[in-house]
Amino acid sequence: MTQEELQKLVEEVSLKYFGKPFCHDVKINSRMTTTGGRYHLADHHLEINAHFLAPQYRDALIGIIKHELVHYHLHLASKGYRHRDADFKVLLAKVGGSRCAPDIGLKRSRRVNYIYRCQRCGQTYHRVRRINVRRYACGKCGGKLRLDGTPR
Repeated sequence: MTQEELQKLVEEVSLKYFGKPFCHDVKINSRMTTTGGRYHLADHHLEINAHFLAPQYRDALIGIIKHELVHYHLHLASKGYRHRDADFKVLLAKVGGSRCAPDIGLKRSRRVNYIYRCQRCGQTYHRVRRINVRRYACGKCGGKLRLDGTPR
């Protein structure tokens, strides 16, 4: 999907579900990994995650566009445009927008450098950074932790 096709799609969704025109720009952002889209308060443009432009994610893309348009239209109407606001929740439910972007495997998994195990119950904890085992205890049973290994 090109920039022009995306712009046209957003304008169509805005008219169909909100009854109001979308009069600003839509940009494709290929660096997004943790979010589907973003609304910018300063200049009112939308950014859409480039990974959702593939044909197999069409339904998810429409949900993301609706979500960002809820932010857009409420902000321009001087109503509650934040996720926690009642206006936002009501309008999002009314238009059927997605509450969050679906996970399509874009987030990188964090590497595990240290594995700690509770000496009492056997609970394991995977950590990137080393921890002081004299200071921290097991969150499950309160037992002592010991370094069980490094998975390298």
